[in-house]
Amino acid sequence: MPWKTSTSTVLTLSLLAGAAAPLGLPTPATAQLFPSQRNRPLYSAQSTIPRGTTLPVRYDEAEKILLANDETMPLTLIVAANIKDRRERVLIPYGSELEGQLQPTGDGAQFIARTLIFPDGQRLPVDGTSRTITRTEEIDRGTDVGSILQGAAIGAAASAILSAITGDRSIGLGEVFGGAGLGALGGLLLGGRKEAELISINPEEDLDVTLNSDLTLSQRSEF
Repeated sequence: MPWKTSTSTVLTLSLLAGAAAPLGLPTPATAQLFPSQRNRPLYSAQSTIPRGTTLPVRYDEAEKILLANDETMPLTLIVAANIKDRRERVLIPYGSELEGQLQPTGDGAQFIARTLIFPDGQRLPVDGTSRTITRTEEIDRGTDVGSILQGAAIGAAASAILSAITGDRSIGLGEVFGGAGLGALGGLLLGGRKEAELISINPEEDLDVTLNSDLTLSQRSEF
């Protein structure tokens, strides 16, 4: 699929390893294609990645994500580069996962990262967020549903809205589970609306995660 990457980059961050807090923010990153086995994590003391550091991510399941304005959706992203300290030691390896959810912010949607999952399965709480995404796509009776859905992951509420407005039952209200999206759908039907806006997220551009607090990594062994 075109949105999947066949290569990966290595991001070198200016971080201080050790028990002491870092003295400054990361310096500009450098990139290296095809991370090698030498980039496997190996450090013997605590290391701290400072708040404000941005973790590049990717999402391989779709080229875009469509959500209703008030919709929350669980999501897992992949760390798209090795995160290193000044000594070139890998702190977060490429392929680690960030587990969290997309949720409304009032004027858009934002990814909230809650858990960092290392390739060996170790889980670590993390406090990070993407920027707020306000891009929208307008849906009306004349919308080409096939074009809208091409390469898209769609939330349950957004699916209900598309089905109700366009009359395309192939989208399926049956996919609305646990009552998700019923509130949005009911509002459309009761109001007699013939159009709506869905939040449109481009994972490659919109979902890089910035740490809101320092992330301390405990002693780890080589993968």
